[in-house]
Amino acid sequence: MPLASTVRPIRSGRPSRIRSSRRAVGVALAAVLAIGLSACAPDAVSDSFLSGDNTGYVAADGAIVEIPVAERGEPVAFGGVTEDGEDFDSADIAGKVTVVNFWYAGCAPCRLEAKDLETVWQEQGGDGVAFVGINTRDQADTAKAFSAEFGVTYPSLIDVDTAEAKLAFAEVVPIQATPTTLVLDKQGRVAAKIIGPIDSTSILSTLVKDALAEDS
Repeated sequence: MPLASTVRPIRSGRPSRIRSSRRAVGVALAAVLAIGLSACAPDAVSDSFLSGDNTGYVAADGAIVEIPVAERGEPVAFGGVTEDGEDFDSADIAGKVTVVNFWYAGCAPCRLEAKDLETVWQEQGGDGVAFVGINTRDQADTAKAFSAEFGVTYPSLIDVDTAEAKLAFAEVVPIQATPTTLVLDKQGRVAAKIIGPIDSTSILSTLVKDALAEDS
């Protein structure tokens, strides 16, 4: 049974006066850049997130958030175009438990978790479970090259130009880092969120099985 509003840490596989003045400026600038690079958008509907400028990601120290049925928001209706140019609408997978993974090719943790995601998809994908990626930064050719390299077979929406899918989820749950993986229940509501890369296949498998076991 999912734990009520549980947050669990993910375990892992976050000599002149002029020269002196210039050195001080350089140190200050480095500090500012370090802060900027380490920070993620505080909210999914922030300008930087919606414009695709949020390049922050969680390297290892994420968390799992499980949402009790009574506390889940509205079903998320989302869609877009896949890397193969095919139209996708969440209505096409209505009634299924759905894993939604936010990613992009240059995100190091996304590369680390790709094979684990594919493993869970191969084990549990089918009539009752769907997997959909949402690529937040790349064009189709880059996304397809990533899938070929890591053996990913489920589709991804290319969302960089329209932000259509990102906005649909931002209205329900904040997406503060890449990667983030959501598990949607059979009604399309967010049942669980993994912030950062999945630590192992067992974590995601358990969340999917929990959602499958629910009556509604």
